Amino acid sequence: MSIKEQLKNIKTELPDGVTLVAVSKTKPNEAILEAYEVGQRVFGENKVQEMVAKWETLPKDIEWHMIGHLQRNKVKYMAEFVSLIHGVDSLRLLKEINKQAQKHDRVIPCLLQMHIAEEDTKFGLDEAELKELIQSEEFKAMENITIMGLMGMATFTSNQNQVRKEFASLKSIFEKLKQELPNISVLSMGMSGDYGLAIEEGSTMVRIGSSIFGDRNYS
Repeated sequence: MSIKEQLKNIKTELPDGVTLVAVSKTKPNEAILEAYEVGQRVFGENKVQEMVAKWETLPKDIEWHMIGHLQRNKVKYMAEFVSLIHGVDSLRLLKEINKQAQKHDRVIPCLLQMHIAEEDTKFGLDEAELKELIQSEEFKAMENITIMGLMGMATFTSNQNQVRKEFASLKSIFEKLKQELPNISVLSMGMSGDYGLAIEEGSTMVRIGSSIFGDRNYS
C-alpha cells in the first residue's frame, strides 16, 4: 500500500481531537512530500540535524516536531522554527530552550516527558521531579516557553494490560498537572504499535511512523 493510502486509512481511524504526528525520521523528502500532498502537515524527527536539513528544503507550512531525546547543545539549531518539542526531561533543558527562543523573539511550545515504562532505556521525569520543576521559581520566570502538556512512551511489550496501565497512569498525572497548569491540552502517547490503546486511555496526539512510511531505513 502506498504512503498516501496508509495515511488515509490511519486518519479515518483517528477520532476528532487526536493529532497525527507522521514520524518521518530517516525518510527521504520524497516520502514526506507524498504525505504532504494528501494534507499531512505535522511531521516528527528525532535528530536535529536531519530536521534542519528537511526544514530548509521542504514547504514552510510544515510543522516540525522534535520527538527524540534532545541534547542542550543542539537546541540552537532548531529554535528558529520548531513547532513542538516533545521530550523535555529536565529543567536545564527547558532553560536552554527558553534562552534560544528568546534570541529568536518567539515562544517555543514544549511537552514534559514522563517516565512511565518499566524499561531503564526510556528518558523522562517521575512525578516528584515534575512537581519540583513546575513549582520552581526558575520555571515560573521563563517567558519564552509554553508547556502544552505531557509525553510518554509505554514499555515495548506484547502485554497489552501493562501498556494500558502505563498510559492510564500518564493520563492521571496529566489530569493532576491540569490543576497547576490549567492551559495544558496535549497528551502525546501512542506509536505505531500501541496508538489504539493510547487513544482509548485519553491520548490527544499520536506519533506514527512505520505504519505510514514502512520500516525505517537506517543504512
